[in-house]
Amino acid sequence: MDENAIRAAIFIQKWFRRHQARQEMRKRCNWQIFQNVEYACEQDQAELYKFFNDLIKHMPQAAEAGNKSNSQRCSGLEKSGTLYEESGDMARIELTVPITKSHIDLLIDVFRKKRGNRLHPKYVCLILREAAKSLKQMPNLWMVSTAVSQQVTICGDLHGKLDDLLVVLYKNGLPSASNPYVFNGDFVDRGKRGLEVFLLLLSLYLAFPNAVFLNRGNHEDSVMNARYGFIREVEGKYPRNHKYLLSLIDEVYRWLPLGSILNNRVLIVHGGFSDTTNLDLIKSIDRGKYVSILRPPLMDGEALDKAEWQQIFDVMWSDPQASQGCKPNQLRGAGVWFGPDTTESFLKRHRLSYVIRSHECKPNGHEFMHDNKVITIFSASNYYAIGSNKGAYMRLNNQLVPHFVQYISAASQTKELSFKQRMGIVECAALKELAVRMREHRDELEEEFQKYDPDDSGCITIAKWCFVMESVTKLGLPWRLLREKLAPGTDSQSVNYIRTLDLLDTDVIMKAEADGTSVMDALYANKASLETIFNIIDADHSGEITLDEFEKAIDLLVAHMPGVYSKNEMLEKCRMMDLNGDGKVDLNEFLEAFRLSDLHRKEQQEEYLRKRSTTKSIISQHPSDSVTKLADKISKNMVLIEQDIDPTDCEAKDVGQRS
Repeated sequence: MDENAIRAAIFIQKWFRRHQARQEMRKRCNWQIFQNVEYACEQDQAELYKFFNDLIKHMPQAAEAGNKSNSQRCSGLEKSGTLYEESGDMARIELTVPITKSHIDLLIDVFRKKRGNRLHPKYVCLILREAAKSLKQMPNLWMVSTAVSQQVTICGDLHGKLDDLLVVLYKNGLPSASNPYVFNGDFVDRGKRGLEVFLLLLSLYLAFPNAVFLNRGNHEDSVMNARYGFIREVEGKYPRNHKYLLSLIDEVYRWLPLGSILNNRVLIVHGGFSDTTNLDLIKSIDRGKYVSILRPPLMDGEALDKAEWQQIFDVMWSDPQASQGCKPNQLRGAGVWFGPDTTESFLKRHRLSYVIRSHECKPNGHEFMHDNKVITIFSASNYYAIGSNKGAYMRLNNQLVPHFVQYISAASQTKELSFKQRMGIVECAALKELAVRMREHRDELEEEFQKYDPDDSGCITIAKWCFVMESVTKLGLPWRLLREKLAPGTDSQSVNYIRTLDLLDTDVIMKAEADGTSVMDALYANKASLETIFNIIDADHSGEITLDEFEKAIDLLVAHMPGVYSKNEMLEKCRMMDLNGDGKVDLNEFLEAFRLSDLHRKEQQEEYLRKRSTTKSIISQHPSDSVTKLADKISKNMVLIEQDIDPTDCEAKDVGQRS
């Protein structure tokens, strides 16, 4: 081989390696955006309810108010709700008790269709009621055995992805005495078919009660559902009956077991554990009182058993970490990060071999950590976007050796696309999620950018742009790598931050923001929390809060939760709640204040945009071509064609065993 050929081969090899490295960097960057934005949203939700719990903890009248709130909340199974006829197409099937395999076949056939896939409300109620009554009799931890079946299948998060559930059932078969399943929580939220996933899983449990084990996840919680879409989904599908159906769904949530133990050697829980997790204590908890995990109960004059509540919280919300130790999970704002030493100690203390958990999306659907003693399984493919990740389920034989099957549902949607096109779809989805999150801080971003731009040039240094992005959003992202995407068309020495702001103001980003649910929207939608807070502050239970009662509550908050607002600032906010000016705040005014504050925020954003559109800016009269092109690209890549679900339309791969 001559010298030129060798040089050419080396050149091609170097180019290919650089290309592969750049592609890998883009994939990791997109993945980091997806995960950090997802966890930041969960952190907002957790922080809001930490505030609520601290409020309950530090108010002397909290227990009485909590009792009042709980006494008014009777079991959904005890309510004789009136059902109303819904408009639109309903599936023409009938369900009777007991649920059988033939019913399961009918449900799968109905649910997989694009149209006419809604059950009559009476059948939804039947499934929910029967499941809640049955689950209520089950222990906190399922005891699962492979003595008869010789194997068991475990599925992780499904998050409303009905296509993935149908792929699993198609590839692995329906449950039976010889083919048992453990479904490890997070059945709903985020995906559009959460109700169908939930009803089908409950029906499978009713049809095969000794072969289907359902664990509770952190999204089997009405507080999470208010933020992440499930409540909105139920409202949209059953607008005339959603309140009653949601009360029955809460009943199922409260009685879902907290985990499973396989052959007395493997623990299966949704999140993980902490250094204080005690399985004997978890077995003895009255789980039925935890309708919501994020809003712990106060019942029958009892003080909140925070240690007990923390036990549940940790198994639902925790994540493994590579480093040693056990510490609060700052990224999610709830649960802990547990290290290899914590795992080793936990397994030894409870005489277990390893732990199977879910709770985290993984690129390949599963992951080993802590010397293969912690296994994560995640079953929702295309979770963040089409092509973003594979789903997986795992089978364990009688010797508890794990065997994995990876898959991607709706494979035909990406089969004809090139790698570059697939990467473009994932990248656009990541940018959209990030831009929507950034819009929550838009005014603050502009204010901080302008501090470093005294000449109003519209440009600042790369270092200052990165500093502002991180200090305002606190997302921990590689901002230098994202500069070209978030401020397209700028040079290598500085950043035109106007283009960053213009991107946030494009129609596609604003529409995505409008379609989402803010923390305040979620809190307002979950009025039980606000009503309990109102009852706590209303010390004399007159139904109205006086300024004196507000002041006493504020004194406690300032003492126990310093540094957020001054006492005078909080008093002024309380005065603003008095909408009719009578010197008192009733419950309606209290609730309305939360709604109006968010409405005012949105109106301010709209007014700002109107001003921007009429102001002739020297820097940029219109969004640059590069911003417009990026917005168009994001918009085009968000369009999905809805069609009947075909479980055979999947790419599946058996990745074998790992001992």
